[in-house]
Amino acid sequence: MQRRYNLAHFILVSVVVLGLTLPMVVVEVQARIAFVSKRDGNFEIYVMDDDGGNQQNLTKNRHYDSSPSWSPDGKRIAFVSKRDGNDEIYVMNADGGNLQNLTKNRHYDSSPSWSPDGKRITFMSERDGNPEIYVMDADGGNPRNLTKNRHAWLPSWSPDGKRIAFTSGADGYGNFEIYVMDADGRNQQRLTKNPLLDWQPSWSPDGERIAFVSNRDGNSEIYVMDADGQSQRRFTKNRHANTGPAWSPDGKRIAFASDRNGNFEIYIMDADGGNRRNLTKNRQNNFRPAWFDPAFTVRSRPGHGPALDSSEIFSDR
Repeated sequence: MQRRYNLAHFILVSVVVLGLTLPMVVVEVQARIAFVSKRDGNFEIYVMDDDGGNQQNLTKNRHYDSSPSWSPDGKRIAFVSKRDGNDEIYVMNADGGNLQNLTKNRHYDSSPSWSPDGKRITFMSERDGNPEIYVMDADGGNPRNLTKNRHAWLPSWSPDGKRIAFTSGADGYGNFEIYVMDADGRNQQRLTKNPLLDWQPSWSPDGERIAFVSNRDGNSEIYVMDADGQSQRRFTKNRHANTGPAWSPDGKRIAFASDRNGNFEIYIMDADGGNRRNLTKNRQNNFRPAWFDPAFTVRSRPGHGPALDSSEIFSDR
């Protein structure tokens, strides 16, 4: 009798546990893409599911907001705003709340990229008279110039946090190249070497590849190369502008902006360049995608390189 009771009790407990567990598996939070859109009359930060659904405006103000970058835990988004009269780095909660100005100075600050450990943010600033890559603590403290007279911008953190890829005009304006350096600014090395423009680096989650934009074939296209600059390959092939590559956290897809349908939309494609799909489907310009997936831990997520507003392709304003 006691044995039957124990068996029945075990079955009952198993059913209850299963009933509690199944909803937890089904109700899994979907991956999200932050992006910029002008659909409400000015540039604002939006988020959507990574299939294009559930598009929501986070910033909701009359000032310019751009360049979103997710914190590794997905709880915050760093971005650029002109709401205080000049471009500054701000941070907000992932629902748009708890807004904070991190940079607080009269010079142009832009292009935030969060470190994989969530402790630092790299960005571009003109506070020393020309564009340079800086790094600061995640609360805005302790800003430091890393490049020091390299005419550098658009930083992207490697997924192991040891290196930063960036764009530099040190080889002459009109000849932007992709460089990489250690996270402390040392050991700066050029990865691309051609007479035209290469910019907007974005590191793959496994650290083995870097997506970037180049106009070497006559218009801006998405390219991918190995992390040492080898095996440069063109992934988009059309006569329209393609900008702002951002890897999915699993490394299987790349989001980007393109005006191939008359205005800029957010597209995704497979990591080999195939299977392109329009996510935003809106007649106003949409650009600067940045990906977050809660299925990936802090350690496995890369820093997201910012995308460019292609109407101002060599500026971040």
